[in-house]
Amino acid sequence: MTPPDKISVAIAQLNPVVGDISGNLAKARAARAEAAKGGADLIAFTEIFIGGYPPEDLILKPSFVAACQAAVEDLAKDTADGGPGVLIGTPWKGKAGVHNAAALLDGGKVAGVRFKVDLPNYGVFDEKRVFVPGLLTGPFDFRGVHIGVPVCEDIWTDEVIETLAETGAELLIVPNGSPYWRGKPDERIQIAAARVVESGLALIYTNQMCGQDDLIFDGGSFALNGDATLALQLPTFSEEVVVTHWKRKGKTFHCEGPKAVLIEDDEADYTACVLGLRDYVTKNGFPGVVLGLSGGIDSAICAAMAVDALGADKVHCIMMPYRFTSEESLGDAAGCAKALGVRYDVVPISEPVEGFEAALKPLFEGTERGITEENLQSRVRGTILMSVSNKFGPMVVTTGNKSEMSVGYATLYGDMNGGFNPIKDIYKTQVYRLSELRNRWKPVGALGPDGEVIPVNIITKAPTAELRDNQKDQDSLPPYEVLDAILEALVEDEKSVAEIVAQGFDLETVKKVERLLYLAEYKRRQAAPGVKVTRRNFGRDRRYPITNRFRDQG
Repeated sequence: MTPPDKISVAIAQLNPVVGDISGNLAKARAARAEAAKGGADLIAFTEIFIGGYPPEDLILKPSFVAACQAAVEDLAKDTADGGPGVLIGTPWKGKAGVHNAAALLDGGKVAGVRFKVDLPNYGVFDEKRVFVPGLLTGPFDFRGVHIGVPVCEDIWTDEVIETLAETGAELLIVPNGSPYWRGKPDERIQIAAARVVESGLALIYTNQMCGQDDLIFDGGSFALNGDATLALQLPTFSEEVVVTHWKRKGKTFHCEGPKAVLIEDDEADYTACVLGLRDYVTKNGFPGVVLGLSGGIDSAICAAMAVDALGADKVHCIMMPYRFTSEESLGDAAGCAKALGVRYDVVPISEPVEGFEAALKPLFEGTERGITEENLQSRVRGTILMSVSNKFGPMVVTTGNKSEMSVGYATLYGDMNGGFNPIKDIYKTQVYRLSELRNRWKPVGALGPDGEVIPVNIITKAPTAELRDNQKDQDSLPPYEVLDAILEALVEDEKSVAEIVAQGFDLETVKKVERLLYLAEYKRRQAAPGVKVTRRNFGRDRRYPITNRFRDQG
């Protein structure tokens, strides 16, 4: 029988929900119907699509794995209609244990299953904890075309692709759950191109598009021809079902498809923050969000992200002034709320703060006022926000940036209160850049207004927590340009004190920042989850002990 000289493959770049097996199955069926209208022979979904990715320790729950397999087997029955076959990611229980698998569905049955070989166990990944690796195997025979299916990490080294090429693969389809961080799309293409050059085989790379807790999956699915030229590029941060048409060319196939221009750098980071907040709020069933709007830049950018994510009608901003709150801040907060079109309330906190101080007076007798009294203001504000959340249901958005989270410039049970933080992995200097960016641009699909939504005065004035008279952040911290450069060296690059000093930074300043970084670990363990946009976020990537006496002496 002569093998076919063409094949049409639909790429399903979609937003699954972890644990929503029935919902994901319905989404798969709808996508297959759409692919059929476009003349697809096969539709390719992403990694563990049926259960959502990453499922983490749900894989250790036998009923979850069984439900995923049952849903895949149910979907397989649909393919008896002669329409598109299905390649779908799922957990699969084999003889050795549970695998991260890709199942081929065709002719009304599960036509074959392939298991992920290379299980990542670094950074945000912990797959060796829950999966057993598969063995090196050959390609599927799908209607006469030999399709190799390496799963995600399997293309980051050459062994799996080499085996597939040697066993007759003609086309590679790679299901992925590849999380976002800045620069990741270029890295993916470079890795895929290396495998294409080595094998000479065209490659289709499918990636999911969603927020899942602190991880963002940006989509950006693509395909490369056998000569490593770009065959097609789907957009990032957008759900897509696109049918691609491949013609046989030599030992592989060739395609010329749409090539979207991807957003990058600060625009991509801002979009990731919006997507992460939107999916966290909606997937967890909150009716909206509430946040403190102080007149400062961090709360302003978070308010803008919330409106872009959810719409102004689902965002409630509350200004909570005390005697140190300036008229400038009151005006800036009101101006920001008006520009965004959100509900805005002013709740003075003098009475509760002074009530706490009166209650504590017998215990604090003979001591000087200081940071404890300052933190009472923050904790009263946190209590008010949590009370509104408790009463009416909206989730509290907490607004501390990565610079503050790094050095502990935040109050436990105060401004750290909340369910999610969209700027948790954004350094302060980038907060300024994103604020300026948002005033001239907004992401596709954003629900907020065009134009200036963060008053310019918020961006240009000196940052302050306003917990005492004439307070400025730089009373306690180095200038943010210096602080962030040191933090990036310590956190992202794990550089030593000596290496950072060699870059021109003051020794005592670097040692102070390092000390604060270590001391604040206990606070970060209690912080709300937030969007990951850097290579090393706090939590999944950077896991330092709380009890830790190591100090780099430089």
